[in-house]
Amino acid sequence: MRHFDFSPLYRATVGFDQVADMMDRIMASDGGQPSYPPYNIEKTADDSYRISLAVAGFASDELNVEVKERALVVTGRKRDEEAPREYLHRGIATRAFDRKFQLADHVVVKGASHVDGMLHIDLDREIPDILKPRRIEISGTAEPALEAKSVN
Repeated sequence: MRHFDFSPLYRATVGFDQVADMMDRIMASDGGQPSYPPYNIEKTADDSYRISLAVAGFASDELNVEVKERALVVTGRKRDEEAPREYLHRGIATRAFDRKFQLADHVVVKGASHVDGMLHIDLDREIPDILKPRRIEISGTAEPALEAKSVN
């Protein structure tokens, strides 16, 4: 396991301790990350993304997608079958799973769809107007400065 020293980050910045904590969590759990179900993350536009999970064998009501504490959590739980089956070969995994994706600030889940054994989750980055760059108009006339009042 690798360990990174983020102390220079703490000395030069304010409020970025969450980034360092997230990096520590990712590096600590990277080796044990399950590979089921397989998934893709694609960028569909400048501020839009899609996560696609291969969930063959799961019905829509056996899947759950929720956002908790800036993390997207996808779970799959198979219903109990009424009649047990005898498989000669079982190559389609339908075991229960929990898959977690950390979401950046201002990333929101727009929707999810389950089509042809694929669960598609669409996300958008919605930057609030207050954080977007804006142009400040410069007036050509000089405004008189406000005079300072004495408190004496």
